[in-house]
Amino acid sequence: MARTPSTMLALGTQAPDFALLEPLTGKVIRRDDFKAKPLLVMFICNHCPYVIHIRAQLAQLTSEFQAQGVGVVGINANDAEHYPDDSPENMQLEVERAGYTFPYLYDESQAVAKAYQAACTPDFFLFDADHKLVYRGQFDNARPRNDEPVTGADLRQALAAVVEHLPIAEEQKASLGCNIKWKAGNEPDYFSS
Repeated sequence: MARTPSTMLALGTQAPDFALLEPLTGKVIRRDDFKAKPLLVMFICNHCPYVIHIRAQLAQLTSEFQAQGVGVVGINANDAEHYPDDSPENMQLEVERAGYTFPYLYDESQAVAKAYQAACTPDFFLFDADHKLVYRGQFDNARPRNDEPVTGADLRQALAAVVEHLPIAEEQKASLGCNIKWKAGNEPDYFSS
């Protein structure tokens, strides 16, 4: 696991389009399924210790804000051939194990991860109802083995502001986690191993 920070995509960026399979239901979920709603796009996976560390609070936080009208998707872009724990079949098990209420999508080509300039798991991108980026950063200060409580404070504050149509501070801390497991030869220009 390479400890990798998020790339901090420019605020105001329009949400890149996506149409990805949800292995649990077999449905294709699209960005436009969330028109006129705030949208939280999260790059996560099944085996990353950084994601596992926040999993319970992530499930609770996302469920809470889905109930307030925020669209939420999780996207797994890892190379499942070389990291079978992140296979679509195991994604289905992860939804049940973690209690996720959001669609958990598989980016087999890794094109969506590249479009978002996703670098790590977890990597969070929050868009307002016009799908302009207003937050990209960490869940909170908790990391495996740092003894900080898992609260979701940073993301919670941003989500609450979006729901209440309030401004979000532009100073945001990058997320930190395992690097996305790129397929050989598919690594983006912004990735450094």
